[in-house]
Amino acid sequence: MKTDIYSMLPEELCEYFISLGEPKFRAKQVFERLHRGERISEITNLSKALRARLSEETLDALPYVEEKHVSKIDGTVKYLFRLHDGACIESVLMRYKHGNTVCISSQVGCRMGCKFCASTIGGRVRDLLPSELLGQVIMVQRDSGERISNIVMMGIGEPLDNFDNVVKFLRLVNHPDGLNIGYRHISLSTCGVVSGIERLAEIDIPITLSISLHAANDTRRSEIMPINNKWNIDALLSACVSYYKVTGRRISFEYTLISGKNDSVSDAEELAAVLTAAFRGTGAPIHVNLIRVNEVEETGFKKGSVESVNAFAKTLEKRGITATVRRRLGSDVNAACGQLRRSNMLKKDEQKS
Repeated sequence: MKTDIYSMLPEELCEYFISLGEPKFRAKQVFERLHRGERISEITNLSKALRARLSEETLDALPYVEEKHVSKIDGTVKYLFRLHDGACIESVLMRYKHGNTVCISSQVGCRMGCKFCASTIGGRVRDLLPSELLGQVIMVQRDSGERISNIVMMGIGEPLDNFDNVVKFLRLVNHPDGLNIGYRHISLSTCGVVSGIERLAEIDIPITLSISLHAANDTRRSEIMPINNKWNIDALLSACVSYYKVTGRRISFEYTLISGKNDSVSDAEELAAVLTAAFRGTGAPIHVNLIRVNEVEETGFKKGSVESVNAFAKTLEKRGITATVRRRLGSDVNAACGQLRRSNMLKKDEQKS
């Protein structure tokens, strides 16, 4: 197996270069250049012999751009990245007034089985290495030529199902000699892996946690999110309250609105009651991010009207819960996670047949 130097912190790189008979200063030198987006062959202040050896012995963890689609509507850029083993993942560059945000994937595929999500079709292939998580941010920054200031882990995969690699990535991307992106500018979305939320609360990484809730009672949530059969809403919200008490970090809730399934005014009232009861007495602000479902052929789910979405949001606001409707970026380039990878897989299947 090749050595994955992109997954190494400077102190680990230092030990690696000492083992090669190289001076310690190589570690900082190489760490900085790798995090600028340079491949080994491009680090010209290394000798040709050392570059040749590293190219032979180390993993080429930076992804390659397989497809790139730029929205004519808002400039959002959707990337389909090809990894060293041929697997493909997605990343999205979104430009806001407060800075550039990249949405990254955490796994090749996903095993969580959420019924409305294109990412989970075909299941989980493998976890991404810390280097492959980092590589998405590096390559988006290199390709765009623009500074990435914010990261959302809301792409393909469940981040807390790849816990150790995700935590290592967070330490790498936050390192002052690397991309130096602050933890408070990083948001991690989970479908409700309670054990991961509990572990995350134990370590000193003050990222923002975003919970994919999508229903206000166990019957409905279990129908669309199998994870609810392992950790129900009570267990999930209890873990969220504990996370807030330990970290002091606000938790946001993602709620995908599916026409006729979970988008009525009574659904909104039930959601408000459940969240208010769970966080009563904690002083925690409650924020719900409403998302109109992406219509994926395999799911059959449809989005509701703009009027029904607004009525849902107003109902939450009346009950004292802040609600925002997520602005859909890159709608003309299938910027929602999983769609581009899915179409690429179908193309390859057609070519084989």
